[in-house]
Amino acid sequence: MCFLYINSTFGLQSKSSPCPLQRGIARNVAFLFLLLTFLPACSKKETQQVPLGTVVKGTLFLDLYEEGEIEAIRSINISSPFISWRYGNLKITQIVKDGQEVKAGDTLIVFDPSEVRKGIVEAESRLEISKAELEKLMAQQQSDLEELKADYEVTKISQEISKIRFESAGYESEIRKKEIKLNLDKADIALERAKEQIDNRIKVQKEEVKEKNLAIEQDLSRLQEAHETFNKLSVVTPSPGIAIISKNWNSDNKFQVGDQCWAGFPVIQLPDLSALKATVKINEVDISKIQKGLRVEIKPDAFSDSIFTGTVSSVANLAVNKEGSSKIKVFPVEILVNETNKNLLPGLTVSCRIIIDKVEDVLYIPIDAVRAEGEKSYVYKQKGNGYEKVEVETGVNNTDFIVITKGLKEKDKIALVDPFAGETIKKGEE
Repeated sequence: MCFLYINSTFGLQSKSSPCPLQRGIARNVAFLFLLLTFLPACSKKETQQVPLGTVVKGTLFLDLYEEGEIEAIRSINISSPFISWRYGNLKITQIVKDGQEVKAGDTLIVFDPSEVRKGIVEAESRLEISKAELEKLMAQQQSDLEELKADYEVTKISQEISKIRFESAGYESEIRKKEIKLNLDKADIALERAKEQIDNRIKVQKEEVKEKNLAIEQDLSRLQEAHETFNKLSVVTPSPGIAIISKNWNSDNKFQVGDQCWAGFPVIQLPDLSALKATVKINEVDISKIQKGLRVEIKPDAFSDSIFTGTVSSVANLAVNKEGSSKIKVFPVEILVNETNKNLLPGLTVSCRIIIDKVEDVLYIPIDAVRAEGEKSYVYKQKGNGYEKVEVETGVNNTDFIVITKGLKEKDKIALVDPFAGETIKKGEE
């Protein structure tokens, strides 16, 4: 509403003092001029301040909007290698750019090899020491064995002499024969003992050599493990694709140079871009509306001018927490994407419009135009230069529109806000 206040003393002045009749005529002309000038402007301003909607007749889609994320149905996980604890933690020193296209055999990630190099040097040193110790042991054993064999030969000669003496003691007295016989027995025992010492020494030497060879095998195995671990620290891709870097749970960001990760954790994914899906989380209040086969419109947030289609392929039977500590329950729903596109990549956030149902040949208006008073609903329909309050009956609605079953006709103009709200405030202020 516009209010014009005309000063009762307003008039036209001239160099000579006009008569009362002239002053009255001038005052009326000025009043009419202001009235004709400001009233259309006020009317136009008021009309522009009220946004309008139109009653449309057609098909209304009942839909639900949820945000989700694109994922590959099939993908190859590139995990950090399994290495021994002795080489410390896996620290990233080089990693491919997120989203970079790679070919088979390209290096995706390199881990810090300093501890492994140190392990290789230590293993080589231990191996050389073990080999040297084995050579020294074998030389010592050879010397000991030769000494025992020499003692055996001396003992054998003594035994032969005793045997000859015994054989030639036919003319000796019985006591002397008995003495010679005892010496022969003693020589036989000494020879047998010398032989047993040689056999036992050989057995001991074999065990000593076996133990040293086992130590060498362990050193060789340790060295081989170190070399294999060193080769594992450079991870290459087995097939071509797009490298998608995984999220580091410790930092809640994607893995980058300097990060540490544990063995066997999937660091990079190589998704199969020929089959994609979008995963959304539906509130427990709305999950009863969702079923397999529903049509979905998918719009990537990064490419809002592109729209793709999909189909609900899976609805979870069990609810999960919306976030880690949240008590809000949601149901994961998977949507199979029908198309492929270079801009549609795993990890993209998308807005999914799930079309639940549709009603055809109905009148509907923007839902913001409807106002409830008790159990009744009203709209403000445009009538001439003003608006009238009209009671309506409503039907189903989606996020933006609501069906009108009674009270309006097609192409009626309705206000999206209360056109009299300003007057109510102004009256209150007055």
